[in-house]
This record gives sequence, C-alpha cells and structure tokens, in this order.
Amino acid sequence: MFGDMEMSKKFSIFDHVLVPQHILLSKKEAEEVLKQLGVKPHQLPYIRVSDPAARALGAKRGDIIKIIRKSPTAGTTIVYRYVVPG
Repeated sequence: MFGDMEMSKKFSIFDHVLVPQHILLSKKEAEEVLKQLGVKPHQLPYIRVSDPAARALGAKRGDIIKIIRKSPTAGTTIVYRYVVPG
C-alpha cells in the first residue's frame, strides 16, 4: 500500500491548513499575559499535555500556549491555553 519512502517521512501537524499557529510562551511571557488579562493560570481554558500540538511543542504541565487563529470573518483571534496533565 505505502512504500517505505512514504512511511519514513515525518509529518508535522502544524503543516496542516486547519491547525492554527501554536506558540509555547516563556515563563516571563506567560506572567505578562496573566497580568494583562488579570487571571490565574487555572482560569484559562485547558489543553492536555497529551494533545498532539502540545506534544509537538514539547509543552509541560503548567506551561501556557498562545494560539493564533485566522478566520475570513473574524480576522485574527488570539487565545491562550493552560497545559494540564492527561
């Protein structure tokens, strides 16, 4: 069915058109975002450490990921996710 050549290629989920841009924030950047939003980390929406995007970024429990979504109707939207176990 598939040749050995095709099976050996590594697939990046971020190359897919439907996967928005994910950015792993540094501790300093995360602190600034939390201060700007006036929230604690646990008040952000969650993303599991086992999520394919989180795994691809090497995210660890307690990290914050910035997600930039593009939409033809809404323009650009930025959301943040708190990495939790699971």
